[in-house]
This record gives sequence, structure tokens and C-alpha cells, in this order.
Amino acid sequence: MKPLSFVLDFLPWIVFTVVARRSAADAVAWSALLAVVLTAVLLIRARQRGDPTTLNAVSLGTFGVIATLGFVGGPPVDDWLYTWGRPLVGVVLGVYVLATASVRPFTEQYARQSTPRQYWGSPTFHSINRVISAAWGLGLVVIGGCSLLLTALDQQHTTFSSVHLVELLLNWVIPIAVIWGLVKFTAAYPDHVTGREQTVPTPAQDHDRRT
Repeated sequence: MKPLSFVLDFLPWIVFTVVARRSAADAVAWSALLAVVLTAVLLIRARQRGDPTTLNAVSLGTFGVIATLGFVGGPPVDDWLYTWGRPLVGVVLGVYVLATASVRPFTEQYARQSTPRQYWGSPTFHSINRVISAAWGLGLVVIGGCSLLLTALDQQHTTFSSVHLVELLLNWVIPIAVIWGLVKFTAAYPDHVTGREQTVPTPAQDHDRRT
């Protein structure tokens, strides 16, 4: 599996988080609308090419709700979305990925693009994608949790002797490290599992060796 094939579909989430963080509270709705437009472009492109669309559909629904609430809710809603809604989107995405990992791993659709059709129904194929999807879900929850933690610390007006170091750690170091680790894991894990299975003898092979 090529992890970069589905990292592109996370682009609306990245754009929303970055733009909303750099904007005022009343601009969160516009940031979500930008993410909706970007998601729509990715969705149209995916349908034209026959690529997976599930993640794009989730993105479209999530950012559509945020944009609607932001435009019709007024200043109090804007403030809440800016303070808590913005960091919560990562947790929402991670929880969705985790919740569906065991029944409909989102990576399966992408893995089929580089896997021969005869393997799509194999237990190994499903197992690999369940593990990878769960890993991405957990990683996204960790990234979203870092953003929530930073927001909570800001709300408590906590004073740090190294406030910039804390912000750097929660906003950049941990998220980048998690994404890098997930990309490496996604690329290596299928080969690790299939290579291990090829080296483990079946009962019939073990019997032939003994005889």
C-alpha cells in the first residue's frame, strides 16, 4: 500500500486546522467552507478516477456542519467553534476511523488500488487493513488530543516557563512524529505480515519435512 495515496484526502482537515488557527473566531466558518470546497474537488476527482470516496464523504459532512453552525450560530457559536470545535475535528476523525476499523477499515479501499483483486477477500488482507486503520485512528486521536490539551491550558491561563516549547511540542513535534510513524508503519506492515506468513510452514509442509 502507498500511504501517500490517502494522505492527500486528509488535506481538507489540515487546511481547516491551519487556516482556522491563524484566523479570528468569526473566520472558522469560512475556514470550514474552504475545507468543504477542497473536499468537493477531491470527491469529484476521486469519482472520475474510480478512487475511494468514503473519507471524502466524511470530510464533506463534518465541515459542512461546522460551516453551517458558524454562519448561522452567531458570535457565541463562533467562539466555541474557534476554541473547542477547531481542535475537536482531529478527535472526531480519529474516533470515526477507530470505530470503523474492525468492520470497514478505511485503508482497504486504498489498498485495493495496489493489490490484485484475488487477494481482496483474503483474511490476511482484511487483517492488515484493520490493524493499519486502527493505528491511523489512534494516531489521529493523539494529534487531536494534543490540540485539545493546548487549548485547555490556554483556557486556564496556565503560565509556563517555556510556553513556546510546549506549543511547539503539542502543535508540531508530536503531530509530525505521529504522521511520520504512521506513514512508515503503513508502508512496512503489509510486507512484514506477508513475509512472516511465507516463512511459517503450514501443517502439511511441516508433515512433509518430518517424513
